[in-house]
Amino acid sequence: MKPKVLVLKADGTNRDEEMAYAFKIAGGDVKIVHVNQLRDGSEKLSNYQILALPGGFAYGDDIVSGKILAIELTSFLGTQMKKFIERKNTAIIGVCNGFQVLVRTGLLPFRKFGEMDATLTNNDSGHFECRWIKVKVNEKNTSPFLKGMDEKILMYPIAHGEGKFFTDNKTLRQIEEKNLVAFRYIDANGNPTQDYSDNPNGALNAIMGVTDSTGRILGMMPHPECFVRQEQHPNWRRGKVKIDGLPLFENIVNFIKKQK
Repeated sequence: MKPKVLVLKADGTNRDEEMAYAFKIAGGDVKIVHVNQLRDGSEKLSNYQILALPGGFAYGDDIVSGKILAIELTSFLGTQMKKFIERKNTAIIGVCNGFQVLVRTGLLPFRKFGEMDATLTNNDSGHFECRWIKVKVNEKNTSPFLKGMDEKILMYPIAHGEGKFFTDNKTLRQIEEKNLVAFRYIDANGNPTQDYSDNPNGALNAIMGVTDSTGRILGMMPHPECFVRQEQHPNWRRGKVKIDGLPLFENIVNFIKKQK
């Protein structure tokens, strides 16, 4: 049976259709659901195994990016969310704006729902970054979502103005010690970097994405859902390119399929 995937959107969300398509071709049974449908009870998280928070300016990023949707999830939908993450057969992915939401709910990095330990703040460049970048999986992270992707250099597109992963030194050490870093920005030699423009936002320790301790909640700034077909790569006409986005979604779907 195909895992049921809820792609959550709010006013201002974009790339929800790309996220839904990525999960569809990865083998999921996907539905795009507006947050108001969860609030009015016409849709319920309990009917799904995968929750996907797509990128793109929920509520216009008013106040700060992801804050309003995060407040909805922790207050109006807090009970549903807690029951969802307590189940062993569920997965959550947040991309770009979705990553910002997960950090502001406290689900990342430490799974402390309602308590915020890190943030994603303004790019050091002072402007919106929209291009392709190179990243690498942290081989010490044991999340099943990253299976078979370690040590590979991946290409993903980015599109954000508030993507700098930032926290205090103590929290940063805990994130590293617990091996919660999922991806890092890298330079031309494949090494983590703080240098612009390989690190497009100045993220501390070149952190591009993190998981919780279970590995079942993942947040990342780039958009893997925008690279699940060869034709999405800017140089696809010049020869066959490696599709770096689809394996992530296949790993999530296959993980859920194995759960009881």
